[in-house]
Amino acid sequence: MKPPLRCLPALLIALTWLTTASAAPTDGLRLPPGFVIEEWAGDVPGARTMVLGERGTVFVGSRDEGRIYALRDDSGDGRADHRWIVASGLQMPNGLALRDGQLYVADVDRLLRLPDIEHWLEQPPQPMPLRVRLPADRAHGWRYIAFGPDGWLYAGVGAPCNVCERDGYAQLRRISTDGERMEVVAQGIRNTVGFAWRPGTRELWFTENGRDWLGDDRPPDEINILYSSRAHFGFPYCHGDALADPQFGAGHDCSDYTPPALALPAHVAPLGILFYTGQQFPAEYRRRVFIAEHGSWNRSRKIGYRVMMADIVDGRPSNYRPFIDGFLQADGNVSGRPSYLLQLPDGSLLLSDDHYGRIYRIRYAAGTH
Repeated sequence: MKPPLRCLPALLIALTWLTTASAAPTDGLRLPPGFVIEEWAGDVPGARTMVLGERGTVFVGSRDEGRIYALRDDSGDGRADHRWIVASGLQMPNGLALRDGQLYVADVDRLLRLPDIEHWLEQPPQPMPLRVRLPADRAHGWRYIAFGPDGWLYAGVGAPCNVCERDGYAQLRRISTDGERMEVVAQGIRNTVGFAWRPGTRELWFTENGRDWLGDDRPPDEINILYSSRAHFGFPYCHGDALADPQFGAGHDCSDYTPPALALPAHVAPLGILFYTGQQFPAEYRRRVFIAEHGSWNRSRKIGYRVMMADIVDGRPSNYRPFIDGFLQADGNVSGRPSYLLQLPDGSLLLSDDHYGRIYRIRYAAGTH
């Protein structure tokens, strides 16, 4: 018996939903042989920075949702089975850091602290502000934070524009945990939203998103290395190795500034950066650096939307190449935007996707192709 015509739209909607639902979010993703990627958690809108607590809780910041999530896999089945919202109503709590059981949050112009957070997931405390103020501009105000080997909290302060010359911006700062002291450690950084210290050194490696509206292929995005404090990386005067800015470059010699350790393709938008130190991946992957590329927003043909990796040769990134791709499909559609990476105690990695609010787990399973 044929369905009545008036039922066809609903039937088509149902069939479309079933077709969509049957496709796993990992379909079409490509990894090296032996690696498996699986959904670890869904329903985490705007998932961005991730940090791991001592009791196995993964805390997740967001850029546009104003929430901080807490997730945990208590069953050990490779999927998060508990989810809490431990803070809401914030501005853009992209950046998270953990120290001595306290969760630190970067919320545009302020830093907050949630004490003893893993013991209060059901009834989280009110965030406590530190006595420090940061610029309140929302443009490039989604900050990344992390604790350095010196015990200070580092935070990026991006330029509040595409390209401009403004005192007190385009910096990397470090802040004491009580908020009483704040120092500038690097300048000339348009916007960094991901950094990490290379294991066994005091080198800070950071991603930098280059300026827009100089065409599809320039300037490069960057991986930079901070060897000493007060280094200047060129913005807004110079970009990449030696590209003078058409508006602000006059009178500036690009050789006066610290060049990138690795020039990336323009507009790939590198965010999270991670040095792999686990034992689960094959030996050749240990101490490689991994970079989550969020993907372009205004390029005529999209680029990025992948996780890249590089070897470290003589202290610098080399042989930059894909680790996970397929989020950007041949027709230009996008199935995810990689944001940040987190290494779990078992050596697997988590990858956040703020586009669909998912978190993936990447593991190595010998013999898998």
